[in-house]
Amino acid sequence: MKFHQMDPERRRETLVSEGVLTPEQAEELGRTGGLDPDVARNLIENVIGQYSLPLGVARNLTVNSKTYQVPMVTEEPSVVAAASNGARIANLNGGVAASPAQRLVTGEVVFCADSGPQAEEVKTILESHREDVFSLAAAAHPSIVSYGGGLTDLWVDLIPAQGPLGSSAPLKPLGPSRLSGFSGYFVKLSLLVNPCDAMGANIVNTISEAVANAAEAWTGRPRLVAILTNNSPLAAAVTAHVELAPETFATKTMAGQKIAGRIALLSDLAQSDPDRAVTHNKGIMNGISAAVLATGNDTRAVEAGAHAFAARTGTYLPLSQWSLNGQGKLCGQLTLPLQVGLVGGATSSLPLAGLAKKMLACQSTDEFQCLLAALGLVQNLAALRALAGPGIQEGHMALQARSLAMAAGAQGEEIEQVSDLLQKDDKSLARAKVLLAGIRDQRDQRERGERKNQNEYKDQREDKEQA
Repeated sequence: MKFHQMDPERRRETLVSEGVLTPEQAEELGRTGGLDPDVARNLIENVIGQYSLPLGVARNLTVNSKTYQVPMVTEEPSVVAAASNGARIANLNGGVAASPAQRLVTGEVVFCADSGPQAEEVKTILESHREDVFSLAAAAHPSIVSYGGGLTDLWVDLIPAQGPLGSSAPLKPLGPSRLSGFSGYFVKLSLLVNPCDAMGANIVNTISEAVANAAEAWTGRPRLVAILTNNSPLAAAVTAHVELAPETFATKTMAGQKIAGRIALLSDLAQSDPDRAVTHNKGIMNGISAAVLATGNDTRAVEAGAHAFAARTGTYLPLSQWSLNGQGKLCGQLTLPLQVGLVGGATSSLPLAGLAKKMLACQSTDEFQCLLAALGLVQNLAALRALAGPGIQEGHMALQARSLAMAAGAQGEEIEQVSDLLQKDDKSLARAKVLLAGIRDQRDQRERGERKNQNEYKDQREDKEQA
């Protein structure tokens, strides 16, 4: 029996037999998945309950010659199936190759200056305290320095209130901002930090605030803000690459070479049309965000960083590119920043996040980033293959039918019954409710008939006994 055909209990047993899960971990996954109430009320504010999502696994994704079972948390049908399908195709071609990026997160300490000369003065003061900033950063977070991380670089930019200013442009008087009325310059001290295996938000914010406190005294000005940015430098972008023989992704109705050409055309379209690029990238993030969430990382930070990277040239572009090489193979490459970590925050406080990390068995954040980039690439491959061939709705709607059945109130065996009927019918919630009502009515009639037969049989026996 194939993995996707098993029930959840059998899947857990399979993962135990493969050594991916321990029996204790499988037992934990078999429970409801709810948090301990004390954990829940200490994670966020104003807790009134818990909200559960399914945890699935994308099977056998091979990255840099290591095969992973990837935990994914998502509400969207077909995402896990598509990731598994993309991984299967990649594996037929030796898997995905990925290269890690530098572990870099940037903090910003920003001051306001009313004029160009004032802005230049603040910049000069901040730059003169370069060594002091390094000392303050190390003192603010000594543990990260002990692991080989901490502040690696800093620089100062002058930004006019109405938009960016090139470093070679003269400082001209500015009109008032449309929003605040401020007509001067923002003086931004950027702090480039290596957070090691942590995501880095708390580390960078701690360092930024410590530096800001001292910088206020140096400049005689109050800071406007001291906080990290989720926009990552180019050096922090991870790259995944795959080369595919066309025959490995042919469909029943279309040759692989034709699909390959159409995938390359779809890639060209995304490169040329921001409307297509947005959905192209959304499909990539379907997989990445699901694994990021499963491991307790910050999905909003990862999404924000990815989309900012896609728009870094001023035009929104696809994060991946697909082309045919001289041997007729389809080559795919995905590049994006991934602000994730394996220690700290919810990655450590959520029990199932810890279990998900153990399933992955990543030895470092570099390895985890490579895995995520590879996951995004095979997710993209599966989506583009479907779009280049029969379209995405055929497979997607089979899963959507089950979602509609559950939304209509179907339970247990009813879910499969309604889902099967919806395959041949109008796939809408209204129709699902009608079909469910019909199934329940037939069941009630059958049960009434059975009770009637039982009562008649009982009466006949009593009559015979009395006779």
